[in-house]
Amino acid sequence: MKGHRIFAVFYDLCSRLSRKQLAPMRKFAAGGATGRVLEIGCGTGGNFEYYDWAKVESLDATEPDPFMLRRARNKTGTAPEGKITLHEAPAEALPFPDASFDTVVSTLVLCTVEDPEKAAAEIRRVLRPGGSLRLVEHVRAQGGWARFQDFVQPVYGWLAAGCVMGRNTELTLTAAGFRLEVEDRPRFAPPLPGLVAVGRTN
Repeated sequence: MKGHRIFAVFYDLCSRLSRKQLAPMRKFAAGGATGRVLEIGCGTGGNFEYYDWAKVESLDATEPDPFMLRRARNKTGTAPEGKITLHEAPAEALPFPDASFDTVVSTLVLCTVEDPEKAAAEIRRVLRPGGSLRLVEHVRAQGGWARFQDFVQPVYGWLAAGCVMGRNTELTLTAAGFRLEVEDRPRFAPPLPGLVAVGRTN
């Protein structure tokens, strides 16, 4: 069974420790989702409690790591029965037909996928016309901090289950045909600038 058994525990712990910082971002991303919703890379289910279930018809949540998914299953009780369906699948190969969803939610996911360009193309493929991507991500820094990101990446990536500290996610999404409406640019840490945005198709 592929996955990161220890990292799944560590990720849950880090999420609890950073809850105060992440809660407003999760509320923006998940809480603003409407209609038929897809969450890619749901991890251990940290967003589930933030959805407004009166506005969500259904939530399909994907996660490629079985250990993360097992923990996410324990958090589905925050939703009305039958609203959440979990899928073990990567963002680069979403098991859904074209134009299936009104909203896609992605929080701290595109930093970790193996092929961000393919993941972005898949997100656009499964979104209905007029749908939206609600995004929270850390992105590439500038100047000296960008060089620092590159320097520590080999060790950081190993510790963080393949997360890439300095991806240019804005460029990737723009190239995939999204128009980004930036809500905020938080800073998770000095070398980790963030992006909170809604992506709409051009």
